[in-house]
Amino acid sequence: MSRMLLIAVTALLVTGCTAREGGGTAASGGPAASAAQQQASGPSCARARTGYPQVDLKGATVGFSQSEKEANPFRTAETQSVRDEAAKRGVNLLVTNAQSDLNKQISDIKSLLDRGAKLLIVAPLNSDGLQPAFDAAKAKQVPVVTIDRKVTSQPCTDYLTFIGSDFVEQGKRAAKQMVKATGGSGNVAILLGASGNNVTVDRTKGFKDGIAGTGLQVVAEQTGEFDRSKGQAVMEQLIQSNPDITAVYAENDEMGVGAVTALKAAGKTPGKDIKLVSVDGTRNAVQLIADGSYTAVIESNPRFGPLAFDTLEKFGKGDEIAQNIVISDDEYDTSNAAQKLDNAY
Repeated sequence: MSRMLLIAVTALLVTGCTAREGGGTAASGGPAASAAQQQASGPSCARARTGYPQVDLKGATVGFSQSEKEANPFRTAETQSVRDEAAKRGVNLLVTNAQSDLNKQISDIKSLLDRGAKLLIVAPLNSDGLQPAFDAAKAKQVPVVTIDRKVTSQPCTDYLTFIGSDFVEQGKRAAKQMVKATGGSGNVAILLGASGNNVTVDRTKGFKDGIAGTGLQVVAEQTGEFDRSKGQAVMEQLIQSNPDITAVYAENDEMGVGAVTALKAAGKTPGKDIKLVSVDGTRNAVQLIADGSYTAVIESNPRFGPLAFDTLEKFGKGDEIAQNIVISDDEYDTSNAAQKLDNAY
């Protein structure tokens, strides 16, 4: 997280630095997503192609549609990053939260349009189903930037671009950490994320591809829906039905933290006799690594505010923007968790 953003066509430093670079603090949302290295890929998109009117970002009304309740640290940090960056840039920000309801997110986006939003940032709940909202935005010639989760609609047509992580790569990196921790053998349970989005599919594929050819065997997989309490409940069930589990891959930290609670209650020693690897980079999970109850975490950086607003600003000026902007994320293990704790969110 402490590296400069690199855009494939143009290199730029986005507003906000990591604590190590002398920038943001944990209290103000921590290290910015702009501190992660990112690369643009695929075809580009420009305002001239879409026919959208020019909108100056400063003073503009921008809508942000959050998909899930902010009990999850990822969502809290993501929303705060957007709020902080909007304040820095003099933007009039409107925020909604769909509370994990797809129909509500559609109505939320339409409401933002009705309230005068001229630009939109959307964190999609699902990969499918938001087309009616995108159609409404297109009808009003309002550009949409999506963050965090990919959608199946068409970039530079239904929305401008996706900004987020390579989720398959996250799964592969988690697998690498798991192989290292287990010596490449053992029985793995996977706590799957929510269905209906590419994050779950890609993180599962990456992990399974990463352990292929090793002695690690997936003996159970069940959804915990990216939720701590559900992850705990699923782990309680799995450890009873599969007492020979020696490793757990949780597709987000919240489920992993819940699994730690369940394993301890079952008399297991997480981090030692059962290895745990997850994805996100929350402070709770990284602290557990430092305490010895967790194995590793692959970061999924939620601080998209600087990059999302930079992208909208470039588009408004008529510059080319990539249709797919992928950031590269940090990772935490027993060798660095204590030192990097302040970078977690």
